[in-house]
Amino acid sequence: MAPPRSFLWSRRVFLTLLAGFVLVPVYVMVSSSLKPLADVTGRFRWLPSELTVRPYIDIWSTVPLARYFVNSVIVAGAATACSVVIAVFAAYAVSRHEFRGKRVFTVTVLSTQMLPGILFLLPLFLIYVNIGNATGIALFGSRGGLILTYLTFSLPFSIWMLIGYFDSVPRDLDEAALVDGCGPLGALFRIVVPAAIPGIVAVAVYAFMTAWGEVLFASVMTNDTTRTLAVGLQGYSTLYDVYWNQIMAASLVVSVPVVAGFLLMQRYLVAGLTAGAVK
Repeated sequence: MAPPRSFLWSRRVFLTLLAGFVLVPVYVMVSSSLKPLADVTGRFRWLPSELTVRPYIDIWSTVPLARYFVNSVIVAGAATACSVVIAVFAAYAVSRHEFRGKRVFTVTVLSTQMLPGILFLLPLFLIYVNIGNATGIALFGSRGGLILTYLTFSLPFSIWMLIGYFDSVPRDLDEAALVDGCGPLGALFRIVVPAAIPGIVAVAVYAFMTAWGEVLFASVMTNDTTRTLAVGLQGYSTLYDVYWNQIMAASLVVSVPVVAGFLLMQRYLVAGLTAGAVK
């Protein structure tokens, strides 16, 4: 039975409004990034009177954007890799083995997501400073300290999500691998991990996006040499002027890796989130 015409028209109107709500800010960003600064700071015009690519050239010299970009790639990439590796082992142990306190461990891991991150800012700052004073290991103001910080954000959700995904993989596959001569690690890497690729990709995307766009801890735990993109974009706002066209251009440039990665991994991400949510 075909839906009524009123429903079809209502759906079209709603989707059109929704598309406009999403695309209009993108158009403003793109058009503003192609305007001279005088046009951006003046009265807004939907059609630019002059187009220029100069803001995309100046963004690299106004602030050390390339260095911030490298810092973000290193920090987000390392945090993602560590989060995925640790989460795979932890989730496999919880999913496949029975031990005392298993339920308490699972609930405790998930309950850490209930607390706002700002509560951990001062304790982590003091811990890093004291470790540096006692051992000489520079965690405060370093990439390593920021990577450890982001692990505290992504690991709990990653472990919980992979537990649900590993539970959906039949245990008969593990037993068949053990019969064929594989050990527990062999069964994990040869059987379970290939079957859980969508869930692992979903965890990796979540961990990367969490580290890529984080601002609060990056603004406190970094210095001029280890600053990431999320904080470095503030450099386009000076005491005397705000380079709005360069801010828009830089925002578009730094969003390219995340958008491209999401589009490439979208199929695995949706499958992983769905399978991890329903056992």
